Amino acid sequence: MHPERFVRRLAAAEIGETFNFYRDGDRAEVRRRRLRDYLDERAAAKLLLVGEAAGYRGARVSGIPFTSERQLTGEGPAEATATILQRTLGELALEALCWNVVPTHPGTATSNRRPTRAEIAAARPFLEEIASGRRILAVGRLAAEATGAPYLRLRAMAARRNSGQGCYDSPPADASERRLFSE
Repeated sequence: MHPERFVRRLAAAEIGETFNFYRDGDRAEVRRRRLRDYLDERAAAKLLLVGEAAGYRGARVSGIPFTSERQLTGEGPAEATATILQRTLGELALEALCWNVVPTHPGTATSNRRPTRAEIAAARPFLEEIASGRRILAVGRLAAEATGAPYLRLRAMAARRNSGQGCYDSPPADASERRLFSE
């Protein structure tokens, strides 16, 4: 995969009714550059974590899957899933490339919605290209359904309401699934 060409194709893509923040909106050029740099930096990553879609407080603002603007600059919106996932990767010392089944944002500037089947199908070529040669771990059920990969479930809402922090499920006890965490 050539990151520059990949990002150019993504910026030109029409994925259903989703908002393509790599093409549209203030700072689209910044988001394209950030994604290109991110893909370059993680080109050798063997593990691909795949989520559902870009979130309105995460990639729609930062340009990087599972990453909020606050994680990059210390300012702007934070996003619970991004915070939990990045913290978990750090704790487990895992190098991974993060992506979404639908890399553009389904929803509005202040809300998310589940991507439609048509949007998932339209985004599939990007997922297939980025997944080539990598082991996939899905983050959530929709990503598991779309990829056929085992999934990790992040539980953020209840814990965040109570303590300001989220929690995550531990790696599976089954030896066949535990391989994902040791390779």
